[in-house]
Amino acid sequence: MNILLDTHIFLWFISNSNQLSDYYYDIISDQENKVYLSVVSIWEAIIKYQIGKLSFPESPEIYLPKQRKRHSIKSLSINELTITRLTELPPLHRDPFDRLLICQALHHNFQMITEDHKILSYPIISFV
Repeated sequence: MNILLDTHIFLWFISNSNQLSDYYYDIISDQENKVYLSVVSIWEAIIKYQIGKLSFPESPEIYLPKQRKRHSIKSLSINELTITRLTELPPLHRDPFDRLLICQALHHNFQMITEDHKILSYPIISFV
């Protein structure tokens, strides 16, 4: 299964947060699955770090990629075709990071792991 992690899911996973269910932890850890983290999530986490909403044990530009690699999570970039998928999204909310993640899930036909109710309200993508 190809899986795209929402930003908070990745952060919960790498920090061993009890907010992440055992079910999701097992799916992400399963070597049979191909798990991806979007560069959009790195961008979002760094912005939240800069405005004081997140903290990390070291600089985010070092810590986040290191943790992604440590857990064998693949990086997912953005391309023009992904961006054009924005035209398919209903205006359910305005968060640009979430909307880009949804477009990536659509474009690559990935299932997504999220706890974000706004993202879960999009009927056009599939979720784990």
